[in-house]
Amino acid sequence: MARTRVRITPLLALSFSAALLLTATGCGGESDTSSSSSDADAAGKGTGPVVVATTSWEGAFAKAAGAEDVTVIVPESVQHAPDYDPKPSDLAAVAVADFVLYAPFEPYAEKFKEAAGGDAELVEVNLDNDADKAKAEVTRLGKMFGTEDTAAEWITSFDTEYGKLQKGLKSAWPDGKAPTVVAQVFSAWSAKLAGAEVVGTYGPEAVTAKQLSDLSKKKPRLVLDNVHMTTGTVLPDSGARQVGIVNYPDKDLDLLTVYKNAATTLEKAMNAS
Repeated sequence: MARTRVRITPLLALSFSAALLLTATGCGGESDTSSSSSDADAAGKGTGPVVVATTSWEGAFAKAAGAEDVTVIVPESVQHAPDYDPKPSDLAAVAVADFVLYAPFEPYAEKFKEAAGGDAELVEVNLDNDADKAKAEVTRLGKMFGTEDTAAEWITSFDTEYGKLQKGLKSAWPDGKAPTVVAQVFSAWSAKLAGAEVVGTYGPEAVTAKQLSDLSKKKPRLVLDNVHMTTGTVLPDSGARQVGIVNYPDKDLDLLTVYKNAATTLEKAMNAS
């Protein structure tokens, strides 16, 4: 898909000018960018869609689907992405995009919708690292971007690597038995990766006294917490080992790395005495 030249609305004109000035003076680098327009053009790329993603999570889905020109708005250093307050330069980046990827739980989504105007296509992304759901989302985005072949290639490589990770984790089961786990709802995908038995879930709200009692009775071996939405120690004094699972990719936007890192974390937790 060729890039679409869009008009900047009067309300965004000042923001766009400010962003250009920051770029020219080298002071506009707070947002993570997997490949800027100038870098992509210099490398002979940038012929596909211009994609703006609110976080590295959406950005990783876009990259897996075949997008090469992906700009991420929320910096990786922000621990809780929904708390981020968009800057004028962020809105300017949205205004020149072909696609704007966001999640409905992000409070700044409305600001991005307004900034996109009528030229960019707004895409609500299903942020779930469950293997089947992730592949379905990559396939869907690939069709939108016109990069179906690249998306299919990524899914093939993903299936191969995911199978290896599952096999490795199964071999690490304590005493050859699947571990019992309690998982935060956005970390349940990692339990599936490990082949663990999920005996309960919690979140995203704080655990209530009744939930604490009910979950403790399940006697889980592990608690799979969500690093970016943690509610602290979930089952204190229960004997369960709490493990932090990371959903968001690094600034390289490699979605597969999220699964590899989770596998390493889970294997260490299962082998810990």
